[in-house]
Amino acid sequence: MTDSVAAPAPAVADTATGPQVVLQKIYLKDGSIELPNAPGIFTKQEQPNIDLQLNTNALNLGSDNYQVTISATVTAKLATGEVAFLIEVHQCGIFGIRNFPNVEEVEAVLGTYCLQQIFPFARESVADLIQRAGFPPILLQPVNFDALYVQHRNQRAAAAAAAPATTH
Repeated sequence: MTDSVAAPAPAVADTATGPQVVLQKIYLKDGSIELPNAPGIFTKQEQPNIDLQLNTNALNLGSDNYQVTISATVTAKLATGEVAFLIEVHQCGIFGIRNFPNVEEVEAVLGTYCLQQIFPFARESVADLIQRAGFPPILLQPVNFDALYVQHRNQRAAAAAAAPATTH
């Protein structure tokens, strides 16, 4: 009979050392409905003009965790200037972002990927609040956060290049 010695198990690649983005939580931080001309606005037959304003923000929470926020404001106005409704939501996500080689890559992830993950929830929150206000749902169109990030980065670079150099 021969004694066999088990060979050591092959080393498993440690995936924790590569870049990671971990979605930890998605939540509606704030949501509001304003109907300044209700109930009279419901007797109007014309279709309102819809104005959508989107803003984004990323907050470093420490320990490689970030809160990313999409603030959406949807205003519906009639041709007379009467406001049918004003909806505002602040949709947030908390992301763990680890092992990226530089801050520019983290900013790119925050300004693109993270926003793409929480935007559908913001869209749903807006549609739900509009329906709760008694209006037909409005579906916000998809947003190309990649293109917006590149545009913002290029504007920032142009502004930095145009700023006068200071000498010490």
